Amino acid sequence: MALFGNASTIDPAAAQQDFGRLLGQNEQVHAAYLLIRDSILFTDRRLILVDKQGITGKKVEYHSIPYRSITHFSVETAGTFDLDAELKIWISGTAAPVEKTFTKGVDIYEVQAILTQYVAK
Repeated sequence: MALFGNASTIDPAAAQQDFGRLLGQNEQVHAAYLLIRDSILFTDRRLILVDKQGITGKKVEYHSIPYRSITHFSVETAGTFDLDAELKIWISGTAAPVEKTFTKGVDIYEVQAILTQYVAK
């Protein structure tokens, strides 16, 4: 669980159970991250962005991105004064990237390596 805005990893088995209704038959969560209230799931088929909205977070948007639709991505590491790391993902057919911010608690290099594994297929 994230405390004080810090991002954290989610056990893939727990994410599999928590988000099971979103997954296709035999789809497996391989990695998952909690970003304050939002989540990012890396499955064997796609990237799922979970965006909790509103004050209560009861309204949720699920953005599914097939790996084949990702044209490129970038990571920006945290600095001395800027403690957040950032992931930008460009999707085929869209000009602006999807942007996600990772606060301390998540290794942005690990996230980048996981994304590379799936996009390079």
